[in-house]
Amino acid sequence: MDLREAIYTRRAVRQYTARPVEEKTLRELVDAAIQAPSAVNQQPWTFCIVRDRALLARISHEAKAHMLKVTSAALLSHHFEGLLADLKFDILYGAPALIVICGRADEPWVIEDCSLAAGNLMLAARAAGLGTCWIGFAQGWLATPEGKAALELPDTQRPIAPIIVGHPKSQPPPIARNAPRIHWIGT
Repeated sequence: MDLREAIYTRRAVRQYTARPVEEKTLRELVDAAIQAPSAVNQQPWTFCIVRDRALLARISHEAKAHMLKVTSAALLSHHFEGLLADLKFDILYGAPALIVICGRADEPWVIEDCSLAAGNLMLAARAAGLGTCWIGFAQGWLATPEGKAALELPDTQRPIAPIIVGHPKSQPPPIARNAPRIHWIGT
């Protein structure tokens, strides 16, 4: 698959088969991620790869409870509140792997740098026939002392991008994109 096709067909995948992703493939995705640019070439990232099913289940459970506890009712839609309260709902959608892109907490552009790496990783996964989804629901709990301990991260690291990876049950269809708003300046 060429780059253009990967860009135009990458979607958030929320249904996975139970088939594991090989370690070699996960290493290739990380290698694609580290090709991303970073501010002053600091390359502040660390990649925590979770394949342990018990830990994946714990992350889902703890992250849901954390979101319900810290998010005001005014910000939680009824849809999200219902999902997060559902004991059967897995925020990781049964994916066999979670790659958490972390960065040095003291770096001023760590969010931007790790986000660029995440984009590369997700496009590389699509090109390899895999599905991904950035799991925003997991971010809050993973950044807590308990979440960082679960990932065996030191205090100097900050979880930025929790991305599930797996073999999709099906490829989500394309979604129409709005026309870009472009503000031209000059000739």
